[in-house]
Amino acid sequence: MLVAAAVCPHPPLIVPELAGAAAPELDGLRAACADAVAALRAAAPDLLLVVGGAETTQVYGPRAAGSLAPWGVDVRVGEGDPVLPLSLTIGRWLLGGEPDGFQAVATEAGPEECRELGERLAAGVRLALLVMADGSAKLTGKSPGYLDPAAEPYQRGLVKALAEADLAALAVLDPGEADALWAAGRAPLQVLAGAAAGAELRPELVLECAPYGVGYAVAVWS
Repeated sequence: MLVAAAVCPHPPLIVPELAGAAAPELDGLRAACADAVAALRAAAPDLLLVVGGAETTQVYGPRAAGSLAPWGVDVRVGEGDPVLPLSLTIGRWLLGGEPDGFQAVATEAGPEECRELGERLAAGVRLALLVMADGSAKLTGKSPGYLDPAAEPYQRGLVKALAEADLAALAVLDPGEADALWAAGRAPLQVLAGAAAGAELRPELVLECAPYGVGYAVAVWS
């Protein structure tokens, strides 16, 4: 059973070594993510997993390493060859230590596949999830994906679903729409919806912001 979940974004610039002069704009986001991670640990789960989007669905062990070298600075988490995708690398960095494992989910995975994965993860164990999920990257003319008028209502709906722990709203997120709006968190959030089925969790929206025209939300369900 899912006993706690935290949703955090995974921009490389959240790591100070990459942010440089932009660091002050992201201080609040870092602090909100730190609070969310603390809430996860406070739930004293039997199993703490990080879930994030990737090219393929894959399980990584607790000692898996990652690097931010492709984004400009070789900041590493863990030892050994860096194998974690960006989402899970940032998740491990936020945790500041080893989780019990990492679950990558393919960004192209369908809603039903994501839901079933979440249900399997939560079966028979007191589970906490750190869910790495960016919103739309098309909110303004300066966004990485430029401006799409559909991005703002999409982002509002996403934030509302997280603030209310609305599993039904998360479960019906459309993969095609998410892809068109550059919303990287769709699949991990649908894994969360599957894992949270039947759990009674109190939602809290810790922060929402859109630096650089990308929608980020930090939420805790506990």
